[in-house]
Amino acid sequence: MKQLYLLLFIAIFATSCNNKNTTHHKVSKRPIITVTIEPLRYFTEAIAGNKFKVVSMVPKGVSPETYDPTPQQLIDLTKSKAFFRIGYIGFEQTWMDKLTDNAPHLQFFDTSKGVELIYDSSHPHLHGNDSGGDSHTHLGVEPHIWSSTYNAQIMAVNILNALCTIDKNNEEYYLERYKKLSDQIKQTDSVLCQMLSTPGADRSFMIYHPALSYFARDYGLHQIAIESGGKEPSPAHLKELIQLCKKEKVRVIFVQPEFDRRNADIISRQTGAKVVPMNPLSYDWEREMLSIGKELRNPINNTKL
Repeated sequence: MKQLYLLLFIAIFATSCNNKNTTHHKVSKRPIITVTIEPLRYFTEAIAGNKFKVVSMVPKGVSPETYDPTPQQLIDLTKSKAFFRIGYIGFEQTWMDKLTDNAPHLQFFDTSKGVELIYDSSHPHLHGNDSGGDSHTHLGVEPHIWSSTYNAQIMAVNILNALCTIDKNNEEYYLERYKKLSDQIKQTDSVLCQMLSTPGADRSFMIYHPALSYFARDYGLHQIAIESGGKEPSPAHLKELIQLCKKEKVRVIFVQPEFDRRNADIISRQTGAKVVPMNPLSYDWEREMLSIGKELRNPINNTKL
């Protein structure tokens, strides 16, 4: 009798394990979309919902300007249905041709399509693909297009169109989720406008690497970058930055986690400006955007909103 109970227990346990494995197998069978960075995964997941598994090529805490994918990532990429790119990140400029050759079946979509780009010398152009008559061939595209609510709306439309292209059967599902994301982006913009229009809100800010160029353009702010042309500032330039910081009454110096903050600390000690960590590569796009706005809002009003 005991043997019978034991056999029944084993059978039930085995069935339970099989059910769990089957469920897990079904979940893992979702088609895969690969994206470049975490903020793009945020937008893509918001629209794709449970129809796709979305994975980032550049892992957390790593600079997408210099990252090289692992051999395993290149193998995994061949299993993806599509690749959504930001547009001009250093990783993409260096690796996109290789990724295309590695997975010729893969559909590539550029989410920067339609964005009014900013060109500057802080992001030198890595490839000579532009025609000789292009006046911007000596400059690079400022790639942090997602640090802007206006651009985020354009990116969301591009993601929607891409998803509907590769999965026409679920167009209504994606459209419904896109509308929710669009409303969320509008709400984020509305809160930021309110924050940055309060009396005494900062009109200038300093940042180590110029990752908020589009944010500054959206809200009429002056971004002052410590890094110049991708290099540490010279002693003479550092002195100029300190003087400019005082002149512009800069109160906040943003520093990204992948950069050395020593020069920011020097400027802070000389000017009294506060060094504030920020992460433009964070998955939680909305929280990061609002956090930036809160830091630039007049401290007298920081208890409001």
